[in-house]
Amino acid sequence: MDRPLAPSLNISQANTLGIKAWGPFNSIITLISNYPMMAVPKSHPRYESLKKRELIIEGVRDGLVAEAGLIAHGRGEAFDYLMGEKTLPSAQKASLAAAALLLSAKHPVISVNGNTAVLAAEDLVKLSKLAEAPLEINLFYRTEERIAGLTKYLEERGAKNVLGADPGKQIPGIDHARSLCCDEGIFSADVILVPLEDGDRAKALVDMGKKTIVIDINPMSRSSKTATITLADELTRAIPLLMQNMEKLKGMGGSDLQKILADFDNLANLKETEREISENLSALV
Repeated sequence: MDRPLAPSLNISQANTLGIKAWGPFNSIITLISNYPMMAVPKSHPRYESLKKRELIIEGVRDGLVAEAGLIAHGRGEAFDYLMGEKTLPSAQKASLAAAALLLSAKHPVISVNGNTAVLAAEDLVKLSKLAEAPLEINLFYRTEERIAGLTKYLEERGAKNVLGADPGKQIPGIDHARSLCCDEGIFSADVILVPLEDGDRAKALVDMGKKTIVIDINPMSRSSKTATITLADELTRAIPLLMQNMEKLKGMGGSDLQKILADFDNLANLKETEREISENLSALV
């Protein structure tokens, strides 16, 4: 019997497309490139989740998302199931603190990778304007083609002066492409929003004296535990909530914003996230 590779696609169909179904991983990527996108009906109970999957797959096809981004997205989906696909109270608390930190920043920057761009480009552009924080593309699997493609993708959705194409600085302590950054961007920033981050760069940024806001749905990751503030939430929920909280706090004075930050303990809040996940699981079984 043919073993299914994806909805309505089996080995025979894969062979018709000229692809060895169970060969190296790049064969699967070739499969993605050749197979038509799935039309997700809005009536489907998993519509939102499936729509995001299709955006990531399309991003791989268009050269914006690295192949490994497929795996990263799937891992994130699993954590979102554990959270009941909703923003937890601990993430709401962290979002308020993150809003206070962005409003207090002198030179905030938003770091962008492929998954982040294809899932939330429009909201990233809105947040960039609200926080007066430039977008800087920073990639682990860096190619000039991907940088150019992501720059164009963001600009088509309203972004201005996207950084990342001409990095002149390096983050100390990192031996891969994510160390590359722009002097007027990440290198000089005091606060950096780093969605879907690599743990080693998150730590390296903190070691440079930066304050970091990490969006990572896994509260146990290195990035989450290293960050100044962790938004343990799904990306497309976290960014709109962060903007709402910035609007709410916009009229506050500096001392009031600092009090919000002083009252926030990131590691304690992550423990609360883990407790909320555990309670949610207990309710499901």
